[in-house]
Amino acid sequence: MITRVKDLFNDSSKDLKKLQKQVAQVNKLEAKYEKFTDDELKNMKNKFQEKLAGGKTLLDIQLDAFAVVREAAKRVIGLRHYDVQLIGGFVLNDGSIAQMNTGEGKTLVSTLPSYLHALEGKGVHVITANEYLARRDKELMGQIHEFLGLTVGLNISQMQPEEKMTAYQADITYGTGTEFGFDFLRDNMVSDLESKVQRGHYYAIVDEVDSILIDEAKTPLIIANKNSEGAELFYITADILSKFVKDEDYEVFNESKQAFLLDKGAAKIEAAFGIDNLYDADHQELLHHIMQSLRAQVLMRRDVDYIVKDGKIVIIDGFTGRMMEGRTFSDGLHQAIEAKEGLEISEENETQATITIQNYFRLYGTLAGMTGSATPSKTEFWETYHLKVITIPTNKEIQRIDMEDLVYQKAEDKVKKIVSEVQRLNKEGRPVLIGTTSIAQSEDLSEHLEKAGIKHQILNAKTEEDEAKVISMAGQKGQVMLATNMAGRGTDIMLGEGVRESGGLHIIGTERHESNRIDMQLRGRSGRQGDPGSTQFIISLEDDLFTYYDEEEKEKFEKKVKTDETGLVLSPDPVKYVKKVQETIENMFYSSRSHLLKLENVMDEQSKVVYSMRDRILTLSPEEMFEELLEYMERYVRFVIEGAYPEDASAWNPKGLLETLSVVFIHSEVTLEGIADLEPSETEEIMLAELDKLKKFVLSMKEDEILGGQLKQFMLQQIDYNWIQHLTIMNQIKDGIQLRSYSQEDPYILFEKEALHEFNGLMLNIESGITVSFMEFVKSQFEFEEVAADEEEGEFEDGTF
Repeated sequence: MITRVKDLFNDSSKDLKKLQKQVAQVNKLEAKYEKFTDDELKNMKNKFQEKLAGGKTLLDIQLDAFAVVREAAKRVIGLRHYDVQLIGGFVLNDGSIAQMNTGEGKTLVSTLPSYLHALEGKGVHVITANEYLARRDKELMGQIHEFLGLTVGLNISQMQPEEKMTAYQADITYGTGTEFGFDFLRDNMVSDLESKVQRGHYYAIVDEVDSILIDEAKTPLIIANKNSEGAELFYITADILSKFVKDEDYEVFNESKQAFLLDKGAAKIEAAFGIDNLYDADHQELLHHIMQSLRAQVLMRRDVDYIVKDGKIVIIDGFTGRMMEGRTFSDGLHQAIEAKEGLEISEENETQATITIQNYFRLYGTLAGMTGSATPSKTEFWETYHLKVITIPTNKEIQRIDMEDLVYQKAEDKVKKIVSEVQRLNKEGRPVLIGTTSIAQSEDLSEHLEKAGIKHQILNAKTEEDEAKVISMAGQKGQVMLATNMAGRGTDIMLGEGVRESGGLHIIGTERHESNRIDMQLRGRSGRQGDPGSTQFIISLEDDLFTYYDEEEKEKFEKKVKTDETGLVLSPDPVKYVKKVQETIENMFYSSRSHLLKLENVMDEQSKVVYSMRDRILTLSPEEMFEELLEYMERYVRFVIEGAYPEDASAWNPKGLLETLSVVFIHSEVTLEGIADLEPSETEEIMLAELDKLKKFVLSMKEDEILGGQLKQFMLQQIDYNWIQHLTIMNQIKDGIQLRSYSQEDPYILFEKEALHEFNGLMLNIESGITVSFMEFVKSQFEFEEVAADEEEGEFEDGTF
């Protein structure tokens, strides 16, 4: 096997030689550990940890650790790591991406570096594409880790905080990327340290890494609060927009999945609501409802982007084909879709915390991943995550035949060809898996198969509960399975008796996806571990993929098209054209993700400041809280003084200064007459003297633990409230950033400037909110007698509160 590595390994010969030597060394250790008893193998954990405590590194014990895991896997689940799986383990251990063909046992590969890193005691996170795989991998691979003395946890949605804490305290924790990300956000909303569930971001292995780090990267993770305002308005806007005509009232840009009102459409809305200008600041809420209703009407498709289940809208993950239970579209889009479908409208979401997939996973000290389809995105992995993609050879020669695409001009001719191909293969007894891109498409094709008398099974989000049963039958003789992308990742289709002899499983792809990586995953369901098999995409120029492509380029090609009598495109070269379209769309979505990341990087830096501020407050004792309060107070008071005396002397405002600070100062004797004619420096001196008195008063309360605890809650509430308001403002700025590209200035520089301005305002709002709200609380809770400062002692003599 190793002799074939040079042909298949696309990286440097230096890497190759190193990996060859490491595999050989692990193989030499196999005989040694085969002689160990179960207890001796388990005790290796303690011996490894002693070495690490003594100054050894993970690399120093890597070979022995891998040999121990391999031996444990043989005994516990009856699987022995192939040499290529060891290579994959080394790549993951090094913090890179292992590109491994489907069926090569990536899940078993992950047990090697996860065991090794778990020895550090800092927690290893193994990220899977969905909860089904998280449970499966935890239950199967977890047996190996537990046999070796490690603890294994499962982190999925709907778990109680106590359960999550237990899961995160385990040596190795399995779960989905979104759930890990949401837990991070929730941890930055808690009111006490004990409520945090995560314990850091040390090392993560991401299975199906391209799906999670690239495909899901366009959708930020958002935790939202419910807001019921304006729900009824969605019914009205949905009714109005349902009558709008494309290219007359609105236009759609399929390539960027955006829709915009035209003048005629805007005029209709203005007439309906009796307003002069829809785009006036006074009508922001109406415009928000209109734009979301427009998106719901013309961009969001039932049984493609979502399904209606039990009277509720359930999102369909476009990349996995699975239902995303518990997730909702943000910014009112979910409510707009509910109105479109005539359902009861749920409360709208108000963003409380958000992070992108990219920025969450960049928190990890070491990040690694594995997939069968990383190579098309090598550049993006490196530029976004600094992850290198290493191609791992297959354990056995690939026997699968990937046939050239058949491209038809019309969708109906494509369907005829698919049905006839299934009939032919069915007669031969070969199982067929037909990959579709949506539920709607799978149901439509199912009708055609039924008319042709072809028995078949359907696997999509609506039949998810039958998934295991359907997949278990998919490789049997004469079986036909229609499936969305649910069958594209993490799905093992075992061949039945006599199927290998007849040619193995045949895959028919009915549409090319927006990324070749997803097509690679579909092909990979066939020809696993040296099995025979074949694949072919049978598509049409009317498929969704081509609606994203440049309209003019598309028309140019279609004018030149020549077909045979069945509608098959003969020229110009259709395969070359399809490849060009797909590459263009992949680049477009890459640009879209890069655009999002540039904006989100600014937000990420701001969130780090705010979260750090929260964490500091959470760690302070009630006594220390008062010291912290003084810092906020001083910054706020100095800002107010500064603002009262701008450079233009005619704009000086001592009256406003006094009114503002009177809310904060408790026993001030400063009057307007006393400061009206003073220079700014003189006024500042007086006000800072008042601040010193206030500081002494605040410090006199520091022994009051109850009040200190209340102060902590005041500070957290003010940070959270103002952060939520800030996120709303920043979302509005982000929405309009595209328009900036029409000006001469760089829109990203403008965004950074506006973001900094808003962030400075946020910090001021937090400081003023904490200062004012706490002092108002103190005043409302306690009665004060007149007090006088003892200048010599610097203390209040007889103040009571």
